Amino acid sequence: MSIFGAIKDAIFGKPAEAATPPSPAVVAPTPPPPAPVPATPEDIDARLASIAASTGHPSNYKTSIVDLMKLLGLDSSLANRTTLAKELGYTGDTNDSATMNIWLHGEVMKSLANKGA
Repeated sequence: MSIFGAIKDAIFGKPAEAATPPSPAVVAPTPPPPAPVPATPEDIDARLASIAASTGHPSNYKTSIVDLMKLLGLDSSLANRTTLAKELGYTGDTNDSATMNIWLHGEVMKSLANKGA
């Protein structure tokens, strides 16, 4: 699973597992699954605030990718952040971690809103 996928699942929950399909002789046509509904920034903020409140630990998740990843129980190491940056199409210098981190936080929040729950 991708690191962004892990972030998304930690916030919105994992998608329901598909039921075991019936045998080929009894297959009935099914409608396609609905497209994901984009999440608003308010939805994402509310979910993150709820997670932060449940931990009881202060967190700067609203501006820090490291704190956001820690809040979600994910490895926030430089190696994982560099991998996440590559997943999301970062073209800057990954050795400039401060610039990369600022870009990452903004891009993760934007991607969460675009991809929905």
